[in-house]
Amino acid sequence: MKEQSVFEFLNQSLQMRGAALVAVSKTHPIEAIEALYSLGQRRFAENRVQEMLSKAEVLPADIEWHLIGHLQTNKVKFIAPFVSVVQSVDSLKLLQEIDKQAEKHQRTIRCLLQFHIAREETKFGFSAMEAMDMLASYPPDAFPHVVFGGVMGMATFTEDAEQVRAEFRTLKSIFDQLRQAYFGNNPDFCELSMGMSGDWQIAVEEGSTMVRIGSLLFGQRPQN
Repeated sequence: MKEQSVFEFLNQSLQMRGAALVAVSKTHPIEAIEALYSLGQRRFAENRVQEMLSKAEVLPADIEWHLIGHLQTNKVKFIAPFVSVVQSVDSLKLLQEIDKQAEKHQRTIRCLLQFHIAREETKFGFSAMEAMDMLASYPPDAFPHVVFGGVMGMATFTEDAEQVRAEFRTLKSIFDQLRQAYFGNNPDFCELSMGMSGDWQIAVEEGSTMVRIGSLLFGQRPQN
C-alpha cells in the first residue's frame, strides 16, 4: 500500500528529528482520513471551519484537530468546543475571541502565532514587530484560556531552496526572540510549525518541530 509506506517513511523520519506529523486533510474525503487513522495518525488539519465541523462529527473523538487556515472571529464559536490547536492566530482580535469562547466551554485552546515570512502578499500573519508590540501590551497571562504553544509560518512557494531556508531561519529567529522575551519559563511555548510537502526536509533541518503534510500523504487535492 503506497499510502502506508509514505506515511511510515515520513513518520519515522520526523520522529528521528523530534518533529511531529500533522496530516493536512483539507478537501480529502472521510475515507482517506480513516485510512491514515488506522495506521496510527491522530493529528489532522483543516483550513475551513465548516469542513472541520462536518468531519469531526463522524470521525473518532480522539483525533487532534488543527485549524491551519485564516480564521474569522465570528467562526471561533463553532470549533471552540473541540479544536485542539489553532495554528493560524494572526491578530489580537482573534486571540481575544478564542480566549472568550474557550472560557464559555471551560477549556483552554492551544494557539500558535502565525507569522508572514514569505514573499507573497496572499499569506496572513504577524510581523515580528507586530507580535512584540502586542505581547508588550497584552502579555500571555491576559489570555487565561489560551495556551501559547509556539509559532507557525509558510515559506514562499518557490523552487529556490535557499530562499525557503532563509525564510525558515527567519521564523526560527522570531520564535527564539519571543520565547526569550515572553515565554522563557513556559514549557508550553515549544512548537515551531513550519514545512509542508514540498519543503519539509529543509524545515526540519532548520529546527521545525511540527510539519504539515497534505499531498505527500493524500495525493493531489480533488479538483472542484
